This record gives sequence, C-alpha cells and structure tokens, in this order.
Amino acid sequence: MTLPTINPLMTTAVIKAVHAQENAPVAPGGKFLDLSVDLTSYAEHDCPAISYFRIVVRERAWVRRLAIRAGDEIKPGATLAHLSTEPAEDLDAAPTRAARLSVAGILYQPEWW
Repeated sequence: MTLPTINPLMTTAVIKAVHAQENAPVAPGGKFLDLSVDLTSYAEHDCPAISYFRIVVRERAWVRRLAIRAGDEIKPGATLAHLSTEPAEDLDAAPTRAARLSVAGILYQPEWW
C-alpha cells in the first residue's frame, strides 16, 4: 500500500493517526490512517481547502508490516504498509496487486475544538 496523490497540489503529508496494527486484520471499511496534506501552494478562497483525510481499506486484509507511524512526514508514492489477503502469506513474494482503498476528506480542524 502506497500513499496516493490525494490532491494535485499535494507535496507531502503528515501521518496524524494510525488505526491499524501489525499482524492484525482490517475489516472492509476499516479505518487505516488519518493524515494531513500540505497545501501551502493552495490559493486562498472563501472556504479553506480540505487538508485532512482518512484512508479506509475496502477489503478484508491483514496488516503484515507498517512502514509509517504517527508524526511521519511522507511524499505521495511512499510505502504505508504491506498487506496480504491471508495472514500467513509470504511477504518476500512479489505483490500481486494493490490494495483497494478509499480516501475521504474529513472536516477536522484541531484549532476549532
């Protein structure tokens, strides 16, 4: 699983929370992580751009290895985790396909709380 380009203006992202755990399953629709996207090049508008996002796994998978943790700053294309469809799959084998994910913008502004 790699970080997708969520917004064309995105240069980096900061991992805010990792909801998944190594060697544990993630159910379809399960939260994987929350992140903040750097939109410093975004032009000012009446409404601020959504810069907080949640990545959700769309299929049952096992988190075999996490490559990130809360606080990490990463670029699009960076590896987030290694997932498998079975808990004992060989991680040294070549990946057969990308994980199915959904990315949702969330209206989270810590300074509003």
